[in-house]
Amino acid sequence: MSEKFEWINEEMEALKQQGLKTHIRTIGSACGPWMVVDGKKVLNFCTNNYLGLANHPRLKEAARAAVQIWGVGPAAVRSIAGTLELHRLLEERLAAFKGVEDALYVQSGFCANQAAIPSMVGKGDVIFTDRLNHASIIDGCRLSSARVVVYEHCDVEDCERAIKENLGEYRRALLITDGVFSMDGDIAPLDRLFELCERHGIITMVDDAHGEGVLGRGGRGIVDHFQLNGKFDLEIGTLSKAFGVMGGVIAGSSTVIEWIRQKARPFLFSSAVTAADTAACLAAVDLLEEGTELVERLWENTRYFKEGMRGAGFDIGASVTPITPVMIGDATLAQNFSRMLFDSDPGIFAMPIGYPTVPQGKARIRVMISASHSREDLDLGLDIFTRIGKSVGVIG
Repeated sequence: MSEKFEWINEEMEALKQQGLKTHIRTIGSACGPWMVVDGKKVLNFCTNNYLGLANHPRLKEAARAAVQIWGVGPAAVRSIAGTLELHRLLEERLAAFKGVEDALYVQSGFCANQAAIPSMVGKGDVIFTDRLNHASIIDGCRLSSARVVVYEHCDVEDCERAIKENLGEYRRALLITDGVFSMDGDIAPLDRLFELCERHGIITMVDDAHGEGVLGRGGRGIVDHFQLNGKFDLEIGTLSKAFGVMGGVIAGSSTVIEWIRQKARPFLFSSAVTAADTAACLAAVDLLEEGTELVERLWENTRYFKEGMRGAGFDIGASVTPITPVMIGDATLAQNFSRMLFDSDPGIFAMPIGYPTVPQGKARIRVMISASHSREDLDLGLDIFTRIGKSVGVIG
C-alpha cells in the first residue's frame, strides 16, 4: 500500500485493539426468522423486519407485477421524468395512513432527513435536537447550515432551557427528535415536546423509523400513539423496517410537503425509487390497513422474550419497544459474545453495537424481535443467550 494510506492501517489496527472494528457478515437468503448468514443457517435476531413483511408473498407478487408493467427503473429524477403514478398513489395512501394532508416518497429514511431538514431551516436559523438522535438527523442538521443546539436525551426541561437561551437570536427554529431511539428502544416524550414547541412557535419534526408498524393504532406510529395526528409539522419515516421494503417518507401538511418538493436535493437530484419497491410498499400498507394481527403478534413476542431475558438476569436497559439491548459494557466482550452466539449450534445472528454508535462503555448486543418469530424460536434464543451469558460472566 502507498505510504500516503499507511494511516489507514494504523487506524484499523487501533479499531481492532479496542474491539470496535466492524465485521460485516454476508446474507445468503431472504430475510426471515431463520436466515443463511456466512453460509450457516441461523436464528435471526438482527434485522429490522418487525412484522415479517420483507419476504411476504403479497409484497413479492406486487413487486413482480410492477416490473412487468413499469420495468426495472424509472431512469430519471422525480422532478423531471421519474414520478410514476405508483409514486403518487403511495404518497396518497401513506398520508391517509398517517392522518395528514400529504406525503413525499424518497429513496430512504436517511435521504428523508437530508431532504427535509435543509429545506426547512438554514443559515440564521436554529435546530434543537436530542443528544441521541440518529446519524441521518445529525447529517441533515449539518447540511442545513443552521445553528445546532443539543438537549439532553428525552429531557424536556433541558430542551426548554435550550430554547429559552437561544430562541430570540434566530429567524426560525426547528425541534427534531427520534420517535423510537434505535439503540436503546425508548421513546421520545412527544406530547410534552409538542406542548413546549407550541408555546414557543417552533416547527416540530419527528423521525419515526422504528415506530412505524410498531406503535400506534395498527402500527400508525408514535404520532398516532400520542394522538397528535396532523399536529406534528413533519413526520419522517422509512419503508425499510416494519414495511419490509425500501424508501423513506416525509409526511405533513400540504403546504410544507409542497415546499419540500421544490427544495429537497435528494428529491431533485437523485433517481426515483423503482416501481417494484413502490408497489411492494403499497402492498405493505394494504396489509397494515386490513388488520392488526401482525402488530399484536410482534408485541406478544416482545413481552415474552423480554420477560425471559430479565428472568435470566440480563440487563436490557430502558427499552419499551421490540428493540432489546442486551447490555454488555465492554466492546471486546460484546464482540466475543456475538461471535459465540453465531458459532453455537444452532447459531444466533445478533450483532454487537459499540462506540461510536453508542457511548464508550455501553456496548451491547441488540436483539430485534419480529412478529415472524415462533414461540419455539424465542425459547431457543433465550436458552442460548442464557448459556453463553453464564459462561462469560455477564449473568450469574
